[in-house]
Amino acid sequence: MTTVQVDTAERMEQLGRTVAAYLRAGDVVVLHGSLGAGKTTFSRGFGEGLQVEGVVQSPTFVVARTHPRQDSTLPALVHIDAYRLNHSEELVDLDVDYDHSIVLIEWGRPHVEHVATEWLDVDISAQSSAQDDSPDFADNRPRVVTLSGHTRSGEPSIRFTDALEALDDFGH
Repeated sequence: MTTVQVDTAERMEQLGRTVAAYLRAGDVVVLHGSLGAGKTTFSRGFGEGLQVEGVVQSPTFVVARTHPRQDSTLPALVHIDAYRLNHSEELVDLDVDYDHSIVLIEWGRPHVEHVATEWLDVDISAQSSAQDDSPDFADNRPRVVTLSGHTRSGEPSIRFTDALEALDDFGH
């Protein structure tokens, strides 16, 4: 597990770019945080890090968006917003090619073990007890981001060790 402090939207995007550099086809990343925590900002940087075509936007109303990479030989980014899903089977029903894509799931914590055996969890929280629904970083509060690898069996994941170690000095 690695915890970093992120003070600006630009640094959140940089965190997304840094994490993306360590991922490959078959990897799943789960974003968790309250509304306005910085999930979309992280996702934008994540997409930039993967060099996807266009800008990554929250797929709130379409549930899932596929973002091809500029180099079409590399795995696409599939960005899923699981907020409106009522049960895990709906995530399975999206028919995402998890083995040949890099998948980023917002609000996916209660569902991820139904589609992946191993994943990177990214938990974003504002450094304050007051929560609001402001757009990402509009409230100017620093964020604490905790990243950890998980497996369906409950054992710690070693797949993401290199990424977590690379982030040790990120927010210090």
